[in-house]
Amino acid sequence: MSALTVDPGPGHGQDWDDLVRIWEETDAPEGCKVEIIEGIVTVSPPPSKDHNTTAELLQRRLYTVIPEDWGIYQTLGVSVPGRAGLYIPDLVVLPRAVASGPGNRVPAEEVRLVVEITSPANANHDRIGKAHGYARAGVELFLLLDPWHTGRPTATLYGEPGDGTYRVLEAVEYGETLTLPEPFKLDLDTGAFPVS
Repeated sequence: MSALTVDPGPGHGQDWDDLVRIWEETDAPEGCKVEIIEGIVTVSPPPSKDHNTTAELLQRRLYTVIPEDWGIYQTLGVSVPGRAGLYIPDLVVLPRAVASGPGNRVPAEEVRLVVEITSPANANHDRIGKAHGYARAGVELFLLLDPWHTGRPTATLYGEPGDGTYRVLEAVEYGETLTLPEPFKLDLDTGAFPVS
């Protein structure tokens, strides 16, 4: 199953509030992910069991190194209005105070680490559109776990955002160790992640 694009209606000049309203009102099947990517509301099918297992394994490791007042969230919206985006990353790490209170989204600039795990339906969004959105919004670290990478599954850590782009801090094939820098200081064995 692939991602479904929801046409925002007549005229491409939708403003941010109109897009968010459409996003909020989209009635998708349970478990589907509704996002705004480059100004288009999209609906993706629920992730696979391997996808969920990868997220769970990474989350378990991250909890051992994050500060006590931070949280890890799996269904929290990250608002990137400068890129006409409202993403639902696979994992978001940020101070718990930012994620507390009413609403279902946080500003991207408050996020300390965002993790996307590619699926056949969303791989290019994660690799290109979201990477630019996160960089433009100033998300400090972006970890892309890509079991669908051509050739071999890869894990790529991006950082030092500037002018809508990231610098690749480290890229490894699954099976190798990737190191998350401060404040995480975590050596991540990517060989633990299932390969679809």
